[in-house]
Amino acid sequence: MFFPEGAFGPTNNCVGIAQVLRTRGHRVVFIIEESFAGTLEAKGFEERLMRLGPKPETEEVPGQFWIDHIRDTAPVFRLPTIEQLGAFIAPTWRALVDGAMFVHLRLAEIIDELEPDVVVEDNVVGFPAIASSGRPWVRIVSCNPSEIKDPAVPPFSSGYATDHRSAWPAFLDEVERTHRDLWAEFDTFSRENGDPGLTYGPLGPDFIAESPWLNLFLYPEEADYTRHHSLGPTWWRLQSSVRTMTEGETWDVPDHIRSGRGALLYLSLGSLGSADVGLMQRLLDVLATTDHRVIVSMGPLADQIRLHDNQAGAGFLPQPAILPDVDLVITHGGNNTVTEAFHHGKPMIVLPLFWDQVDNAQRVLETAFGRRLRAYEFEPGELTGAIADLLADDTLRRRLAAVSARSKAEPGTIRAANLIERVARTGAPVT
Repeated sequence: MFFPEGAFGPTNNCVGIAQVLRTRGHRVVFIIEESFAGTLEAKGFEERLMRLGPKPETEEVPGQFWIDHIRDTAPVFRLPTIEQLGAFIAPTWRALVDGAMFVHLRLAEIIDELEPDVVVEDNVVGFPAIASSGRPWVRIVSCNPSEIKDPAVPPFSSGYATDHRSAWPAFLDEVERTHRDLWAEFDTFSRENGDPGLTYGPLGPDFIAESPWLNLFLYPEEADYTRHHSLGPTWWRLQSSVRTMTEGETWDVPDHIRSGRGALLYLSLGSLGSADVGLMQRLLDVLATTDHRVIVSMGPLADQIRLHDNQAGAGFLPQPAILPDVDLVITHGGNNTVTEAFHHGKPMIVLPLFWDQVDNAQRVLETAFGRRLRAYEFEPGELTGAIADLLADDTLRRRLAAVSARSKAEPGTIRAANLIERVARTGAPVT
């Protein structure tokens, strides 16, 4: 049983792993929000539907809950990350916690119905119905690995540099001020509903516990942090987790883009970030001044975005099928896009908006695999100059080729499937 967060990134990550398990003859069922109904069935999986809040009066598109949430809070993304804590990060945790509490009885009902051999959860909050079910469960971290706290790793969602620690204490103090009461409320709810409970340490709150059976995190070793403490024995790295394209998941690149001059760029701000039409349009207007061709993942409001002659795109694109052919990726810094770009050896320009995107952007910068630009304050010359510099960097191209070769030699989808299969068969921790 797979239970991903109600967004395309975690869902696609789980799909890649589930595809491998299904080919081995296992029954795979996805628990998804009602707005995603039919999307997993179209890929050949069973679905069980749930809601994270009351049903709205109007029909939803997949991930509508988070699209609305991002739209309503987008002005906050212009603030420094320490100011986002109270204005955006804590309210987002509030929405996540409220969803976990709202779905509790329905989730317990689904688990009782399915009696799964293993539950695989790719969420940033815990769900007491899973922990209290008595069934083995697996935690997947498909966010930046700063979510797994360590004294040598910058605070999650800070976007701070690893070698400038003077700002960390003030950030953690603000986390305490804005998050402590919410964490205490959720910890109480979790314990009252059979969960062993959550922790709040000197580096901030954990809204989900470590699984006693198996924990997976998604990040290439070459870009990861150096930790003060080693991760526990049930933690395993996935270099990447790239799903296989299914029949019908194709997009024909128009001839003028396929055979035109200049480099081929890919622009995606994710299904949530692309809902900021003003930001998308500004990026496209700047890219129209270059000699390069651009493939654009336009997002849920594609009909409000105007493409130029050197650009082509659609609302949603089969990203894993497109990335192998591009020369450079311009991204919001979502973990799936970042790790898929590493998987295919592509340099990145990261314009982060929120959550772990700022951490990914900083990590790409610090490890010299790309550039970090301010999403709302970048100058046109900064963007076009970064594109020119990265495309001309032969040393970077060789480094990324080595990362890609290692990632493809150790497919994360297969490694994850092997480990999850062991938990399902034995019911024992995998160390």
